[in-house]
Amino acid sequence: MTTIDKEACREAYNEVRDDNTDTMWAAFTYDGSKIVPAGQGTDYDDFKKMCTDDSRLFGFVRVTTGDAMSKRAKFTLITWIGENIGGLQRAKISTDKAKVKEIVQNFAKEFMLSDQRELDEDCIREELKKAGGANYDAQTE
Repeated sequence: MTTIDKEACREAYNEVRDDNTDTMWAAFTYDGSKIVPAGQGTDYDDFKKMCTDDSRLFGFVRVTTGDAMSKRAKFTLITWIGENIGGLQRAKISTDKAKVKEIVQNFAKEFMLSDQRELDEDCIREELKKAGGANYDAQTE
């Protein structure tokens, strides 16, 4: 049965949510049957490098959307399942995600990805834009 290090994961989550830090992502992965923080950072590419064919992890990511008139932080929960992850581990991920969601509660959109191309920051930003709020970009066209 999978458990989660609530305290450590909550700390990483709160750091991404904190407007006073530059931390824009936190990753949570498996240490045996325990979900633990796997790192955090200020560069989205560093998060993408963790998403390999042999990894399964959860990422909480801050994305800045908007334009000159209105910039705002949006958050997303990314569940990454690499191509080489077996059926049993794949099946468990949705149950385990419920444990992650006990801590990661505020996000605009959720993604379940297994293809590196889907991790493209612009694609995710576009999806988050669609997910909510006014879009003032049309006025510049």
